[in-house]
Amino acid sequence: MHRTLEQIGRLKVIPVVSLADAGEANPLADALLGAGLPCVEVTFRTTAAAASIRLLSQRAEILVGAGTVLRVDQARTAVEAGAAFLVSPGFNPAVVRFCLDQGIPVTPGVCTPSEIATALDFGLEVVKFFPAEAFGGLNTLKAVSAPFPAVRFIPTGGIGPSNLIDYLRFPRVLACGGTWIAPPERIAKREYAQIRRLAHEAVRMAAAIDPPGGG
Repeated sequence: MHRTLEQIGRLKVIPVVSLADAGEANPLADALLGAGLPCVEVTFRTTAAAASIRLLSQRAEILVGAGTVLRVDQARTAVEAGAAFLVSPGFNPAVVRFCLDQGIPVTPGVCTPSEIATALDFGLEVVKFFPAEAFGGLNTLKAVSAPFPAVRFIPTGGIGPSNLIDYLRFPRVLACGGTWIAPPERIAKREYAQIRRLAHEAVRMAAAIDPPGGG
């Protein structure tokens, strides 16, 4: 497994954020780092994504990824901005191939056995299970993952404090992603103390997992 994915597995939680202004990037990073969660996935849902990734990637103490990567041009922009990993909501073969050629770990979204099988054909060991809760949650993940023992999953979509531990206790789960730690409305209001509190709570919950779901 790529060392970046191993690091994500140790952290167990990926805050997924949408930044409307690159000026929000460093205060957000400070809040996450202060909570002991040195990781963030910046989604390409705003025009500030690339600039935010570029700013954050200059900070060696935080692992920065790009999310909602839909096209190869976005993947190229993210890599050039310094993203250490890429995440997409679905399986786009062109995006996956680009990332593999660049040596950048990519976790495309899957939710069916056919998509997982395709990921295996590309040599992927870790994929995103998305949309996790809308597609049946942990029970569905257990069912679709059963024929693929070599694959680990990062469930995202509907994950929060109420179900985080349940997902992380499933050994096939490497980590969980989610927007609950730093939702856009909290970032817009600069509620960084609340973001830090939620991040710290996630770190505490992840640390309590025994056996750990991460690598």
